[in-house]
Amino acid sequence: MLIDSHCHLDRLDLTPYNGSLDAALDAARARGVGKFLCIGVDATNAPIVQALAERYADVFCSVGVHPLDLKDSAETELDWLLTALQHERTVAIGETGLDYHYEPELAEQQKASFEVHLQAAKQTGKPVVIHTRAARADTLALLREADLANAGVLHCFTEDWAMARAALDMGYYISLSGIVTFRNADALREVARQVPVDRLLVETDSPYLAPVPHRGKPNEPQFVCEVASFLAELRGVSVATLWQQTSDNFHRLFPLTQR
Repeated sequence: MLIDSHCHLDRLDLTPYNGSLDAALDAARARGVGKFLCIGVDATNAPIVQALAERYADVFCSVGVHPLDLKDSAETELDWLLTALQHERTVAIGETGLDYHYEPELAEQQKASFEVHLQAAKQTGKPVVIHTRAARADTLALLREADLANAGVLHCFTEDWAMARAALDMGYYISLSGIVTFRNADALREVARQVPVDRLLVETDSPYLAPVPHRGKPNEPQFVCEVASFLAELRGVSVATLWQQTSDNFHRLFPLTQR
């Protein structure tokens, strides 16, 4: 089994499948993708991703407020988050985090929201799915302060090894997307070689960031196979080994998906 540990099924371009999400998921399943983690980004789409998780036995979901989706929400409400997390197929919190690349002017608002998500993680024990871009120091500082027992994952990782190592030292996992296949991603490939075997996840972040040879096209869950194949070659292991390793890691980080 291979697992797409981060995808946005409610945002996929289903044109190649005549509008059918079932067909898009079947295309991934036919290639060996056995589970999908559908990610929440705000309060509006939380019930949407939860409905998808209810509809498909191999789909699970997270709920949270993305740092770039705070414009429509003055703050993340802890009560709402804790209530949403009671949903039986909601296995993680997020995505949350910090993004100073696009909205540095909202840094304080982003940090306040991130802290609420981390507080929810401490109360529920569910892992956190973290988005971080151009905010290394603040991200790591807040993670250290939270000191979570069942930490989470830095998804679609694009930062340097120093940040990866700091997160790994706190118990976090590193998830790599199609970006690692891009021609200009040499630095990220060096990180990908060094991530410990028991802390690596793979994802598509579909419909974004399609891997080579699909770059420039809408991404979809089946393309996690290309990400995994690339990483297997990069790390000098068989494709089957990498599939098994990353699936084991996924189930360890998100134990509620072992159903």
